[in-house]
Amino acid sequence: MTPADPQTPWWHPARHEGRAPLLRARARLMRLLRDWLHAEGFLEADPAALATSPGNEAHLHAFSTEAIGPDGARRRLHLHTSPEFALKKLLAAGETRLYALGHVWRNRERGALHHPEFTLLEWYRAGEPVERLMEDCAQVLRLAAEAAGSTVLRRGERRCDPFAAPERLSVAEAFARHAGIDLLATLDRDGIPDAAALRAQAEAAGLRLAPDDGWSDILSKILTERVEPHLGSGRPTILDRYPAPEAALARRDPDDPRLAERFELYACGVELANGFGELTDAAEQRRRFEAEMEEKRRRYGEDLPLDEDFLAALPLMPEASGCALGFDRVLLLATGASRIEDVLWAPVP
Repeated sequence: MTPADPQTPWWHPARHEGRAPLLRARARLMRLLRDWLHAEGFLEADPAALATSPGNEAHLHAFSTEAIGPDGARRRLHLHTSPEFALKKLLAAGETRLYALGHVWRNRERGALHHPEFTLLEWYRAGEPVERLMEDCAQVLRLAAEAAGSTVLRRGERRCDPFAAPERLSVAEAFARHAGIDLLATLDRDGIPDAAALRAQAEAAGLRLAPDDGWSDILSKILTERVEPHLGSGRPTILDRYPAPEAALARRDPDDPRLAERFELYACGVELANGFGELTDAAEQRRRFEAEMEEKRRRYGEDLPLDEDFLAALPLMPEASGCALGFDRVLLLATGASRIEDVLWAPVP
């Protein structure tokens, strides 16, 4: 089903003939997902793409524009990198099962598995544990296989059974198994990281590091180079119990402050989804955002505004779990396509 001759424009009939089966699978998967979510009692939201803040992660880059009002007043806005802030405001307003299936935008990203504009499925369950979202992720993989008429997910020579129960593996277990690194030994009992300790282990394992790499940079390199290629081989992997410094918008594990209620879904070595037991402590979330923006200024000489409405809404938000899943990546694996552009109706020029 992989289209041939990628140098031919996507709109040319000769190229479209090869892409058409993938695009039809895309339409089927969208319909199956919506039917399943509606049967589960979810309400589909359609939030605006323009936002005050597109997200506040150091390595997340946005597309920005200027809104000009009727009076000529100018205001900086950004295309959202996720509908997360809007959906959580709706949870604060009283919704309990909510999802969005639509386009998001991320700058500085383009490649076989990345595209500046892509489709994200994001959903939230109020009052339900993060484990429920792990079950949802397994269901999405089954629906993707059904939509593509396939029994296996494929990426190069890698294979993954979308109908098999996912393996559940903590980040610390994965680092020990695939990189020989004791990750928890580089965190104190409050979850404060020790960059020198992780650097020593990483260099002993043969990784090449930059002099200014911090703890999170080193973790990311270990994950990318030594761990991810092994995840989701044969069956899907749920990589969970992330270390607290990588919590993002997730709450800490109540039983171990070194860890957070965060997980990622992998198949064929490809990261597909990111789920959280959601943090509702506005003061803690502000501290995390400010630390991320400080790192962004250090790395890239820029930052992004905080969404004060989002922070104001957090105390009203119920206990909830949420997940964001890359629709196009899942479809790519289900169809065996080689590049993400093969499964997009009209790729960005």
